[in-house]
Amino acid sequence: MMTTTRRAVLAGSAAVATGALLGTSEAQAHPKPKPTVVLVHGAFADASGWNDVAAKLIRDDYPVIAPANPLRGVASDSAYLASILATLNGPIIVAAHSYGGIVATNAAAGNPNVKALVYVAAFAPDEGESLLELQTKFPGSRLNEAALDFRPYAEGLVDGYIKKEFFHDVFAGDVPKPTTDLMHAGQRPADARTLGEPSGAPAWKTIPSYYLVAKNDQVLPAAAQRFMAQRAGSQIREIAASHVAMISQPTATADLIKRAAR
Repeated sequence: MMTTTRRAVLAGSAAVATGALLGTSEAQAHPKPKPTVVLVHGAFADASGWNDVAAKLIRDDYPVIAPANPLRGVASDSAYLASILATLNGPIIVAAHSYGGIVATNAAAGNPNVKALVYVAAFAPDEGESLLELQTKFPGSRLNEAALDFRPYAEGLVDGYIKKEFFHDVFAGDVPKPTTDLMHAGQRPADARTLGEPSGAPAWKTIPSYYLVAKNDQVLPAAAQRFMAQRAGSQIREIAASHVAMISQPTATADLIKRAAR
């Protein structure tokens, strides 16, 4: 005959087991929301450069936003992106390409919702550094003054474009030329002031970061990318890609972003 004490122990155990099962079922029914991925493009490009990466993330149920980077100046572009990040609820992953890295580095600083930064062949400056300083810190960049067209757009202001004869080989050597011809035609120029404008306090000092090094980059030398990634303490992956790694290697890019999100 079962004693009162034993019946109480068994009842308690059953209650714990039932609670655990209910908790598991509830967790399965209401999985933890995935972070919003914000994709930041750089100069001579627009948000469409992220299309293949965005498609892979959306297919895996990640909320994705790829805002237009104004390309008017480091401080103003960073303030614009920061204002967008401030409208997003829950955890955020910011992935940035090229000049977009400077913008993300500044815009994410102080935002507690940003849980990781992903740099894709991107600038990850320290405070006071400029784009031009980092681009020329190591030899190998072919994006020089000879490769650019400069066009005035307001009194005393100038935009820079990559010339067509340089666009494929320098910017996107592993992308088919018919595609890069379209990219060239639709490129968004950057205000020339962005080249020398100093960066502010970097978000990578307080936010975990990941870095996709494009080993065949003719714009931002791979040595410069490794230097910035190592300094930031980033988790690093290297791939054989041109400067536009997110276009030529969207699977590797999306995989690193998902790794950061996990």
